[in-house]
Amino acid sequence: MRNDPLRILVAEDSPTARRLLVEILRADPGLTVVGEAKDGVEAVELAHRLRPSLVTMDIQMPRMDGLEATRRIMTEVPTPVVVVSTLVERDIQTSMAALRAGALAVLQKPVGPEAPDFDADSRRLRDTLRAMAEVKVVRRWPERTAATPPTSVPVVEAPAAAPVKTAVVALAASTGGPAALFRVLSELPAGFPVPLLVVQHIAIGFGQGLAQWLGTAGPLPVKVAGDGEPLLPGHVYLAPDDRHLGVHPDRRVEVSRAAPINGFRPSATWLFRSVARTYGPASLAVVLTGMGQDGLDGVRELHDAGGHVLAQDEGSSVVYGMPGVVVAANLAHEVVPLPSIASRLLAAVRTGAPLT
Repeated sequence: MRNDPLRILVAEDSPTARRLLVEILRADPGLTVVGEAKDGVEAVELAHRLRPSLVTMDIQMPRMDGLEATRRIMTEVPTPVVVVSTLVERDIQTSMAALRAGALAVLQKPVGPEAPDFDADSRRLRDTLRAMAEVKVVRRWPERTAATPPTSVPVVEAPAAAPVKTAVVALAASTGGPAALFRVLSELPAGFPVPLLVVQHIAIGFGQGLAQWLGTAGPLPVKVAGDGEPLLPGHVYLAPDDRHLGVHPDRRVEVSRAAPINGFRPSATWLFRSVARTYGPASLAVVLTGMGQDGLDGVRELHDAGGHVLAQDEGSSVVYGMPGVVVAANLAHEVVPLPSIASRLLAAVRTGAPLT
């Protein structure tokens, strides 16, 4: 158990916003602010000098923005980074890119104490920082300027014979999930023959921006799901903010306001249970990197219904919580490194063969 306070570096160019954030953090004796940076250059310098437990990162800053500062920190002095951003469209998209660069989470920038939910939002922010500070981050090497095209993944052409067994893919993720989802979607072709439903734990207000950002990963269209809409092949449906995502018995999208499951809405367990009850053995569940064990009960029901389960392996997971508990419960048919997940999905929807 940690006894010393977590050492937080705050990067924020607005003096007012920075002071508010610092006061919110100092209200918790388990957190201490060891440095304040007015821009990304200072954030990188202070991360080197102070070696904080965690950095809170603004996005729009002079000299160097939060995205580049995150990249620099993750390549030079790997440290947990949590983006604290506004809900302005430009900031949301840059925040998503920062998640791909190695940031662990994105939170909405706090407003003043006059806001009715200020105390609850402040507690949520502090709780998130405590959780993220425990993540063991690894060094990120700079990306190549020209990405290698995914020539190894051919376009799927649905044959007239050999019907596809897998009828739907349900994916769930938490910490590290946006980058993992981006990787998987970037390697799936336009001809992918079944719909994909996604539960990603992310702060309220960022769901639409996440969908737009994931839509840039590859050819598959990504949207926030709407209740009752048809499930189309090769389309990706993302759970809306604070709503469960599932499927109706007639195989249309279900969006529900039902109570959270173990504190989560959307819940991976809700998604996997719903898919299992509608599609049975034609279901394929993918459990990606994430903290906690959301999804475990739903995976068990899907497994018992004859569906197939893929879990991301520990080596490629940012946090081996959600996939780890599935593996520990002997519910995963296959434990797969992130770079291989897209090819396994393609194999499943092409042949319908069990993932053994």
